[in-house]
Amino acid sequence: MRVKIFISLKNGVLDPQGKAIERSLHTLGFDEVQDVRAGKYLELAVDAPSRPAAEARVREMCDKLLANTVIEDYRFELSDGDGD
Repeated sequence: MRVKIFISLKNGVLDPQGKAIERSLHTLGFDEVQDVRAGKYLELAVDAPSRPAAEARVREMCDKLLANTVIEDYRFELSDGDGD
């Protein structure tokens, strides 16, 4: 299964990287940009016997390593094929 994982800071957590990006965009003349939030995007393949098993393993990966669940939220999408 192919997995797409989206990790972002929880609401209310300061995002210095997002603020730096926002300032840089303003410097380049993109003044309409507001409230930039930076995050992480990961893609991976999981060899699991079933969709529920893959979901459980991905959740475990996110909880143990990929996301800092104290300050970050995550969501993921699973697809059966390689080309989604």
